[in-house]
Amino acid sequence: MANAFVAAFEILSFGAIIVLIVLGLGIIASMMGIFNFAQGEFVLLGAYITYLAHAKGLPIWTGMVAAPFVVGALGFVLEALIIRRFYAAPIVAMLGTYALGLIIRESVRGLIGGFYLTVPEPIGGSIDIGAMHISAWRFTIIVITLLVMVGCYLLLSRTSFGLRMRATLENPSLARASGISTPLMYGATFAFGSALAGLAGALIVPVFSLYADLGLRFLIQGFVAVMVGGVGSFIGPVAGAGVIGTLSAALPWVMAPVVADVLVFVLAIVFIKFRPQGLIAGKGV
Repeated sequence: MANAFVAAFEILSFGAIIVLIVLGLGIIASMMGIFNFAQGEFVLLGAYITYLAHAKGLPIWTGMVAAPFVVGALGFVLEALIIRRFYAAPIVAMLGTYALGLIIRESVRGLIGGFYLTVPEPIGGSIDIGAMHISAWRFTIIVITLLVMVGCYLLLSRTSFGLRMRATLENPSLARASGISTPLMYGATFAFGSALAGLAGALIVPVFSLYADLGLRFLIQGFVAVMVGGVGSFIGPVAGAGVIGTLSAALPWVMAPVVADVLVFVLAIVFIKFRPQGLIAGKGV
């Protein structure tokens, strides 16, 4: 019973990580009509900023707080200077984000080499529930993910910023006619999605360590999760992240990890084949 509880907790914590990454990816895809293939590298940047703060002797929380703001600002600049020029050709825009991701990844590789660098958990130890012991930091990640999900939902559904964002998503021409600066909204959306990736990287680096290919581990899973959940809403990608995250974490308990990864992708492909609109289709929150 204790082992089953620990396994369920590990599955839930990994699912929370995927949700964090997919939130930003899904918002950008739903709002802007492109998949940001640099999202994994934004996760990497968040992890690197956290590591850098620790290496400079600053509290780890300093890096974790700074990571989403720095990565979000970088996303805003990249969207304005490069990505905005290719919205008329979504395939070119996606290739552009892939190229940006490659530049970021290799730049970080040049800074850290081929090493795996560790960052201590800001909240160490475990939480004891009877005879069961669960990681206090992984539990914190779950709590933060839930708070971020609620915050994102309220931001998109209960604020004027969310209203303008959804108006731009629904009908860009009408939004412009209503006085909404659609370029600013696109930039803010890309920055927001990038910031969520930076936050994800900051939170997971104590769990997975820092290495140059860290973002690649989650990019494909995030992409598949968005496709399974459905593009066009806030809930869709989150639902897809829950499915893919749960399968990715649960299947390695009963089969070889490589076989589990292949099975997850095969199941996702089969699902998308028969339901291309995803679990939850349609635009809106």
